Amino acid sequence: MKFQKVRLYLSSQRIDRYLIATGNQKTRTVRLYKANLKIAQSFHPLLGALEVGLRNRINTTLTAHFSDPDWIVNQKTGFMVDPSLTHIDRRTERRVTNDFLKLSVEKSERRFRRLRVPITSGKIIADQSFGFWTDLFEVHHYRLLLGRPIQVFSNLPSGHGRSDVCDRLNKIRQFRNRINHNEPICFNGATIDFTYVEEVYNAIIEILTWIDPELIKWVKDIDTVRTKIANAKTI
Repeated sequence: MKFQKVRLYLSSQRIDRYLIATGNQKTRTVRLYKANLKIAQSFHPLLGALEVGLRNRINTTLTAHFSDPDWIVNQKTGFMVDPSLTHIDRRTERRVTNDFLKLSVEKSERRFRRLRVPITSGKIIADQSFGFWTDLFEVHHYRLLLGRPIQVFSNLPSGHGRSDVCDRLNKIRQFRNRINHNEPICFNGATIDFTYVEEVYNAIIEILTWIDPELIKWVKDIDTVRTKIANAKTI
């Protein structure tokens, strides 16, 4: 396909950043754009393994903590609405409530009712966003859960704690959102740079290792991230 059509379908606003970064070399621009897509594509198996593994470990941990396999539904009237999640904003003097978790569960319940699908805790758990699970490591919810979420990481190195986990999970979550919205991940300003994706990759490997080192062995045959990055660096 000719470059004019590439620009037409991708938009000049999107493709011109690649064009500038490659010194207006049209062939190299298209190669870089596709390399960006290939790197993003290569992350999806790892992100899927991490998200499913994390949420299931959290579910097991919190099921034990609450002695309740239906905690995700029942805690809509428990820690998800704790008074400490409400405060008065000093600037606006308005009452602000952090009810993100509760609203997320209720949204899933409404969707299943609309689809006439039986509501089960398993379905609710599987329907939650990655942001739902990462939010459990933010200070406000983490304290309400008495720090139980950290038990997910049975291989956490000495000297590491909630903030280390939270920082990496947020980096991964933000990256996941970028690639799901087809945003570029191969730049540092106007310069071609793969440092960002390498940092995210390292964060994913760390989180998987902290959960269980066996996970790294399990995903080895579907992990092509480093190969895709290496190929992109030759463009």
